[in-house]
Amino acid sequence: MKIESKKSGIQRKYLRYTLALLLLALLLSILGVWFYLYGNLTETVSEKYEFMDEKMGISMDHLLRRSDEVMAECILNEDVQNSLRAHPLEEVEKSALSKYFAYIDLNHVTEYCYVDNNQNLYTRSYSKIGYEDFVESGFEAFLGDSYAKTQWFWTKDTLFKTGRKEFFIGRYVRSMEYAHPPGMLFLKMNENFLGEIVEQERGLTEDIRVGITDSKGNLCMSWGTAQTEELTEACEKIAACENLENSGMILEGERIKSGVLSAYYQADSGLSIFLLVPDHVLTAGIHRILFVIVGIYLLVMLIAVVISIYFSRRFTRPIQEINRAMTGFDGQNFSRTIHLDTHTELDQIGQSYNEMLQKIAHLLQEIKTQEKELRTSELNMLISQINPHFLYNTLDTIYMLARINKEETTMKMIQALSRYLRLSLSKGNDIVTVEDELENVKSYMEIQQIRNQSLFQYEIRCEVDPQQTWILKLILQPLVENAIKYGFCEIYEGGLIRICVQEFNHCLELSVFNSGVSIAQEVQGKVNALNGKAFSEIKDCFPDKQGGYGVTNVITRLRLKYGEDVQFCYEAEEEGTLCRIRIPDDGRENKDL
Repeated sequence: MKIESKKSGIQRKYLRYTLALLLLALLLSILGVWFYLYGNLTETVSEKYEFMDEKMGISMDHLLRRSDEVMAECILNEDVQNSLRAHPLEEVEKSALSKYFAYIDLNHVTEYCYVDNNQNLYTRSYSKIGYEDFVESGFEAFLGDSYAKTQWFWTKDTLFKTGRKEFFIGRYVRSMEYAHPPGMLFLKMNENFLGEIVEQERGLTEDIRVGITDSKGNLCMSWGTAQTEELTEACEKIAACENLENSGMILEGERIKSGVLSAYYQADSGLSIFLLVPDHVLTAGIHRILFVIVGIYLLVMLIAVVISIYFSRRFTRPIQEINRAMTGFDGQNFSRTIHLDTHTELDQIGQSYNEMLQKIAHLLQEIKTQEKELRTSELNMLISQINPHFLYNTLDTIYMLARINKEETTMKMIQALSRYLRLSLSKGNDIVTVEDELENVKSYMEIQQIRNQSLFQYEIRCEVDPQQTWILKLILQPLVENAIKYGFCEIYEGGLIRICVQEFNHCLELSVFNSGVSIAQEVQGKVNALNGKAFSEIKDCFPDKQGGYGVTNVITRLRLKYGEDVQFCYEAEEEGTLCRIRIPDDGRENKDL
């Protein structure tokens, strides 16, 4: 009886400890689940509305471009152009021109005012304003010193004399043929013009606050049921943002007192569209989820207690055996299996453990086999990430040249671009001849010379057989791009780029020299330190992909293709910067390989 009493006492003590631990685990789980759910749901909801805010910002970009296109169409109108000539228009022509602006292809225009260079105003028939009213309004100041740019501005309506804050679109109207003084065109838009941006987002609720501010952080328009202090706090946060040079997100899930704020800045107009998510929206649903989780946990805890009572002693020995086998596994000996005979699920666990050892051994061998394929896939991915902005800028330049020159310069640039694209694609091959690589970078430099006249000249010296020497493609172009972008950032003409391909100590040496600004010592050390780094560390050296993305791309591709013996370095010289690449002979591949 004493033995049974002792066993009963031990079991009770075990159950008390178990219950205490389970209750502690329940308390900690409730706290952990609360903070986890709050953090993750807040992040998820914030990301959802950040995406909506960015979409609205991009819609505002499209709307600005659309208004610019409509303004350009107005300028090209024959009657508008005639109004800018020295001789005045006849009354019939003036009447037709006044009515023309009422039918332009832009929604939500409530008023318009066109002033030609003869001090004539063209408005709706019921708009009783004269040239003196236009001068007194001061609207000309909103166009600034821009030659031909569509301006958006939010100001008090002193032109049509409503006295209210209104949204306007304005632009200079210049003659396309003669050097006459320009006219000015102003469109007054109703609130639905910008309201279309918000209406496109069907996922917004009434609890979400949306607003638009001007370049000084003043609130222009707002939607939702926001309180005044909430809008004021959001506007102050946006006004405090610095370095507003390019369009894009300036606030992403920024925590403020009343909630989470996201904002998109539109550089051309100076407007910012923001989205404020209140705290009660972020935390909606957390309590219900928490109650469900607590109920499930209590049920699990009850089942755990019952199972502990029944199986606590029965499974001690086989569990210890499994524990010894698992903790003693050194990661190398896969023959150390376990054999149980309990006629319970523990037998299946032991069998699963044995199968796991076999699968690990098989996976290790499979990983080694797949390593080469992974390197090839990573190489192809890196090639596909080459920045497309160069193509866009070049096409834009071709477009401008086509309008201005319409002759040989355009043909030359198109031919250079065609060669560049043809050699860049190389029919899918990543290995090309030195001749093709030099032709590729030559085409690129010819394009840059057209875009930046007199900025630089180039020299190419090849001391190897260019048709019989093969190399990884698109190596020189990113280096030349860096030379132009950073080396010539402080000069406007007279630069020199020298490219040399030669044999050096049983290596193929490629060098790119520019006569511009010498590379900073800090940047030089950072780039040169990439040699020998692991691939994951190379990517982390320039996390923002600025100032070193092209270099890391080149280094990664070279090492993936030729191995660790590739040498890559920058050298600062008295009058420029030299970049040198050396590829060992035993690492190079020919076309057949």
